[in-house]
Amino acid sequence: MIDQDQVVSHFTARAGKYDRSSSWCTDDALGGLTLRMADVGPGQRVLDIACGTGLVSRVFKRAGVDVTGVDITEGMAEQARPHLDRLVIAPAEDLPFADGEFDAVVCRQGVQFMTLPDAAREMVRVVRPGGRVVLVNLCAYDAADRDEYFEILRLRNPVRRHFFLPDDLRRLLADAGCDPVRLERHTSVEDVDAWSDNGAIEESRREAIREVYRNASPAFRALHAVREADGRFVDHMLFVVAQGVKP
Repeated sequence: MIDQDQVVSHFTARAGKYDRSSSWCTDDALGGLTLRMADVGPGQRVLDIACGTGLVSRVFKRAGVDVTGVDITEGMAEQARPHLDRLVIAPAEDLPFADGEFDAVVCRQGVQFMTLPDAAREMVRVVRPGGRVVLVNLCAYDAADRDEYFEILRLRNPVRRHFFLPDDLRRLLADAGCDPVRLERHTSVEDVDAWSDNGAIEESRREAIREVYRNASPAFRALHAVREADGRFVDHMLFVVAQGVKP
């Protein structure tokens, strides 16, 4: 059973190089899509859950939005402080905010480490009626690549609790009370060796990731448009951006 302390320890180890650990971290197109799905503008209030180093918060601050960040890993979150109006160290499953306090709630690459559905219900609770909850997460494309991709994700991040197909995010928001829920897709092109060098796993895990790619099924290779050159692999990874509206 993975606990909160293990998650904090993992991301404390990753804090120093997190912003350089993946192409998607600083992908302007993904940031812009997240901003559009949140549907907020200057002066409105956004809660960035699992704010990490503030990569998402920066996108919203540039748009003139009032941003509160919340995270459980101080080593990550302190890097976000310059990009926030307020920083709170707290778990997503027990948010210290009033009902309906925010115009939108955003969580990118965070829900897989949380207790679900508790965290999703808290996100819906703290957003106002008519506001948006936006989840952004890596997903397998479908059943054909699920087992191989979930193993790759498990190897890269051993504290991950949940693995998703696109419709899992739809159900998570719908079951938490959002209606309607819609999904958008974004593809991130990642050098697997760069992506796996996250500072928190040993080389044996990185080699195990390479081995999954070497032995990948034709279906996985096709869905991920895998390319190989000089022993390095490139993967077209799927992000799903799920937007739920609180009635």
